[in-house]
Amino acid sequence: MIYDISMPLREGMPVYEGNPPYKRIVTHVLGKDGAPVNQSRFEFGAHCGTHIDAPLHFEKDGYTAEAVPLEHLVGPARLLHFLNQDCVDLADLEKLDWAGVERVLFRTRNSEHWVKSNTFDPNFAYVTGPAARFLVDRKIKLVGIDSLGIEKFGSTDHPAHHALLRSGVTILEGLYLTGVPAGDYTLYCGPLRVMGGEGAPARALLVAK
Repeated sequence: MIYDISMPLREGMPVYEGNPPYKRIVTHVLGKDGAPVNQSRFEFGAHCGTHIDAPLHFEKDGYTAEAVPLEHLVGPARLLHFLNQDCVDLADLEKLDWAGVERVLFRTRNSEHWVKSNTFDPNFAYVTGPAARFLVDRKIKLVGIDSLGIEKFGSTDHPAHHALLRSGVTILEGLYLTGVPAGDYTLYCGPLRVMGGEGAPARALLVAK
């Protein structure tokens, strides 16, 4: 079974507060004014929909999107469900078995929001700073979540981002995990090779083992 866990890019989709909206602008219509093709261009932010955060996003000397290690993006991943809470905290993670886990994805109540609404929800579920530091200590390569930001909305010190990105952990945000069971998978994540970028849109797939 293969799950496409990428958020569909569409007009009116939710974007993080303050970010530009997604637009697809048709520039050529086949047969109109002699156009030999259908063609369009896109306008959207680097953190629209499913995307990675590279360390440069929050760290002055952090490496950029094209330099994210490929071994972070492809390989075994564990999907955990935290469907009825406001955050993923240290206590939630400490009681789990982390033996052999290299990448972790969190499905929360956020995924259902993408199905039901076109608006940004500032009360999205997030990962706390202590939980992020726990994952760094476990030497996790990639942390993914089904929100447009891994941090609590309105945070001023950004503990989760700093803990992960300072340690070179790749953050994968904006996942679309509705209907995907918890368990172990193989993750295939292909962010665009944006030279010098602090982030990049991505297509992400989970393949059941």
